[in-house]
Amino acid sequence: MIFDKSIIDLFKNIVRKDGFIELPSVGYSMFPFIRKGDICRFVPCDPQTLKKGDVVLFHSESGQLIAHRFSHSNILENRRYYFFKGDTNLGFDQPVMDYHIIGKLTSIQRLNKGFSIENPFFKRWGKLMLVMPLISGILRRYLIWRRLFHF
Repeated sequence: MIFDKSIIDLFKNIVRKDGFIELPSVGYSMFPFIRKGDICRFVPCDPQTLKKGDVVLFHSESGQLIAHRFSHSNILENRRYYFFKGDTNLGFDQPVMDYHIIGKLTSIQRLNKGFSIENPFFKRWGKLMLVMPLISGILRRYLIWRRLFHF
């Protein structure tokens, strides 16, 4: 879903004012960590304190809201860029700058159960997804197979 600048600014203000924003997941790029329909809670964060594996809500230049895993940052042409990747995506998203970042994931609500991102399993999963890209390909193939056979 694409949002215009005023809606993106509204999301940023909600996070700043209320200390969090909760949004439903609509895609499969973070499967199985985040599933379609999960309610994800994001809190404000300083982009310079992001750790490899953190899941971050940001917006693209076109206004798409994306929650993907932080990989690394680089300075290019005297500007810091942040690089993210979905767990089932084979490549990285377009790099973004700090003003694109809205918040960092802290919890997931799934079928009346809450999951904290501080859980050691989730932390290990995040690191694994970034150091073993082969897993992304396996997950992607599984999702394609599942779609083909309507599971």
